[in-house]
Amino acid sequence: MTEPAAPPAADAVRAADPLRVVVLAGGLTFEREVSLSSGTQVAEELTRAGVDAELRDADAELLPGLAAAPADAVFIALHGATGEDGSLRAVLDLAGVPYVGSPAAACRLAWDKPAAKSVVRSAGGTTPDWVALPHSTFRELGAGAVLDLIVARLGLPLMVKPASGGSALGVQKVSRVEDLPAAMVSCFAYGDTVMVERFVEGTELAISVVDLGEGPQALPAVELAPASGVFDYTARYTPGLTEYHTPARIPDDVAQRAAEVAVTVHRELGLADLSRTDAIVDADGQVHFLEVNVSPGLTETSMFPMAVEAAGHDLGELIAALLTRRAQAAR
Repeated sequence: MTEPAAPPAADAVRAADPLRVVVLAGGLTFEREVSLSSGTQVAEELTRAGVDAELRDADAELLPGLAAAPADAVFIALHGATGEDGSLRAVLDLAGVPYVGSPAAACRLAWDKPAAKSVVRSAGGTTPDWVALPHSTFRELGAGAVLDLIVARLGLPLMVKPASGGSALGVQKVSRVEDLPAAMVSCFAYGDTVMVERFVEGTELAISVVDLGEGPQALPAVELAPASGVFDYTARYTPGLTEYHTPARIPDDVAQRAAEVAVTVHRELGLADLSRTDAIVDADGQVHFLEVNVSPGLTETSMFPMAVEAAGHDLGELIAALLTRRAQAAR
């Protein structure tokens, strides 16, 4: 696994071209609080790295504010639809505001988990079998009959999750057929389409990817070991409920394959700057792609900062380097 070159030191970034940066966080999605935590962390890290960073919400004051006091570049720490489905990035493109992260079209593709899985499978990647259906299908054809077909095709246990979204909101493992209807109802609270995926037993990994100008490169994988056995929202954001191991406790050859999978996902989906791929390694060492996040969490319990630290980098300086590249490219 090749780690990215170290970002330029903070003093070098400041001396070369002092930056004025806006960090976007908040929004009006289910993930608002997580986003605010990520944004605050980013702003603090950038300030420690000597960057002039302002934390702002994605609201009606954003565009007038950016027009009145243009930023050299924007860092998007928004999670959920606002920050990850490409819509905000499309507006920033219209306004001519440079930002760190993937372009709007790539974000739309990554946001749609079934579509992203299809692209990865077409590129030769391995991903658990799945079916994604809107609420209307169950209403019109009968929930019982459709669920029976899903179980007959995919077996048990299953993972039930929104077809789009992050932070593991609505994600549930279903081991008994009688628990499936309730899991579906709960999942529909977070979106109109649910993806039901074959459960793969194994070691769950988060593999972050960064591109500092020499192409996308994977950071050391983070292994997730939740006490409950399922890395859901509670396990993700409650300190002490999940053990994290960086680098992951897997053989070197498996770690290399996991890194290759994450870089392939990044490239095939047309992502840019940074991403985080979630995967499962089964008992045979096979790496199964689950989903990819274009706006990785940056809270105290998030995997991207763990990977950055394990690679020997400073988070603030790495983000500053990404912002500097975007600001310079826009000039």
